[in-house]
Amino acid sequence: MISDSLLRARTFEQKYIAHQDPKRPCFHVTGTVGWINDPNGFSMYKGEYHLFYQYHPYSKEWGPMHWGHVKTKDFIKWERLPAALAPDTEADRDGCFSGSALELADGRHLLMYTGVYKECGDDLAIREYQRQCIAVGDGIDYVKCEGNPVLSADNLPEGGSPNDFRDPKIWKDGDGFFAVVANRAADESGSVLLYRSEDGFHWNFVKILESNHDAYGRMWECPDFFALDEKQVLVVSPQDMVPMGLEFHAGNGVVCMMGTWEKESCSFHRERVQSMDYGIDFYAPQTVETMDGRRVMIAWMQNWATSRCQDPAADFFGMMTVPRELGIREGRLIQNPVRELENYRVNRMSYQNVLVNRLLNLAGISGRVMDLTVLIRPATKKGYASFQMNVGEDGEHGTSICYEPGSSILKVDRTRSGGRFDIVHERSFFVRPQEGRIKIRVIMDKNSLEIFVNDGEQAATFLLYSPVTADAVSFEAEGAALMDVEKFDLVV
Repeated sequence: MISDSLLRARTFEQKYIAHQDPKRPCFHVTGTVGWINDPNGFSMYKGEYHLFYQYHPYSKEWGPMHWGHVKTKDFIKWERLPAALAPDTEADRDGCFSGSALELADGRHLLMYTGVYKECGDDLAIREYQRQCIAVGDGIDYVKCEGNPVLSADNLPEGGSPNDFRDPKIWKDGDGFFAVVANRAADESGSVLLYRSEDGFHWNFVKILESNHDAYGRMWECPDFFALDEKQVLVVSPQDMVPMGLEFHAGNGVVCMMGTWEKESCSFHRERVQSMDYGIDFYAPQTVETMDGRRVMIAWMQNWATSRCQDPAADFFGMMTVPRELGIREGRLIQNPVRELENYRVNRMSYQNVLVNRLLNLAGISGRVMDLTVLIRPATKKGYASFQMNVGEDGEHGTSICYEPGSSILKVDRTRSGGRFDIVHERSFFVRPQEGRIKIRVIMDKNSLEIFVNDGEQAATFLLYSPVTADAVSFEAEGAALMDVEKFDLVV
């Protein structure tokens, strides 16, 4: 039985499903209409990959959260499905917040999400409470469990906050299930809680898996926990980060922790911490294991500090990153666009050993929906002081990607990328030195720019606000550099 609230949302969004807004990206996930943020329920179900997302269809502002829904077979072409959840029960009356999903042995699709309700206290202050809920369905329609919530304040460790208790990530392990859930600890910083279930419906607290102690931001949101290349990876999205050199920037970020997992004692031993993305617009990633054993990640291509940067003419706001394959190389997490993207590459243009010692353009190297790879190296023993690639140019607009081999710093500057808001426009980060060699791959989809350095050793994600007609690409160097260029248009 579909509730009146969910039916209203489905009826409202149906008017927009067939609408082809020219401002929409070609292959990045957007909501049917209105606002979206965190990816949810990224899972394989009956041979397809389903993705849900935080959704407020009625406006381009954050509001009472629903779950929007799409599915795909190849991570590039997505089919829109009706909204899956609406806030319509006592357990989630003020919002269906982030969560995850998996396929049960009986063929049902299980969603685990955060239900939110607000209450006015004796002091007349309104407080928000969060707890975990379950719904099951067939890939289209979902029924919320009568026993919701399945986790509440009664299931928190001592000092755990019932007001910041959210974003469950569930996985199957043998004959049972585990889930990690974000929580604010007694010291007011973030922690990740571990829960176990035999059936996916009845849950027990196991332990505090990892704690922040104010080292990386404050509250940790949207945890994910998975095995990768003989390591265990914990991903969290901290709020209120402070800068740590060029590795972690101020504000909201995403932190990746790698280590080992002792299953019997349910202990995670952290060995390495790194930033997940070095750009500006990347938050709340979630992963899925594919049918062929890859670990694929998708994230909200936005940041809370830039969420007011909206196009008043568009009927949607928010989008996801291109799905990315994860791996570990020399102890470092790496990420690259899913290989399926290559099936949509056309119109190859290629140049080898191009000397760059001045500003130049190359015939056929332009676009705003493209896959562009540039390999740079010194042209002489003296080398070069800096190399710069400029994308999305039209004389007035442009975004620069500049590498200085002497400092091994890559800097991205979107100051001239059409933004009309007083927000951050620059990011710099260290790149592993390779005697002046660097490989930069750029994926553009109208108003998005995703950069992958040295086959995924670093990724940096940015939104652009310039018109898509600004599509020129230029190259320049201080000194003399050689470059190889390969460019494809992307047609989806």
